[in-house]
Amino acid sequence: MTENEAELLPLLRELDDPEWLERPRHYDRDGIAARFDALLARLEGDFATGCAAWRDTQDSSEFGRIVVPAEATVCGVRIVVCVSKFGSLALVCADNPGAFLGTDEARAEGELDDADLTRVERALDDLGYPVVAEELLESDYHGPSRLPSHVQRPSWWHRFFGIF
Repeated sequence: MTENEAELLPLLRELDDPEWLERPRHYDRDGIAARFDALLARLEGDFATGCAAWRDTQDSSEFGRIVVPAEATVCGVRIVVCVSKFGSLALVCADNPGAFLGTDEARAEGELDDADLTRVERALDDLGYPVVAEELLESDYHGPSRLPSHVQRPSWWHRFFGIF
């Protein structure tokens, strides 16, 4: 387990309330939306381009996604940032969630530039988003929440970014 995983696993467990699957008990939609909009503006400024954004993902614990277009990245592969309704957890991935086994693999395959990743991670950090590695989110979920029956192998990704 990496240092990041060791620090973030307790946070994931703390946010995991079995009575509130789609959003946390004290969900502040306006606050999350304002921070999401600030992230969108920051990424558009940092990459000097417009980014596609989706908000209020219905029947999902994911609040929204921002896509930095491939044309604006060094490697020519889009960068996707997913934001959860829970603690505003964030996931960064090249191309799409699940396209690579995390940002390390994408970087090793030449599909994600270090400087581009640093720009995204710095924006997330500056705005107070905890970034959760895709490898941790893909690990098996053994928490108290009962996830939907259509989820065959429950993972932390299903818990905090999945569809209900």
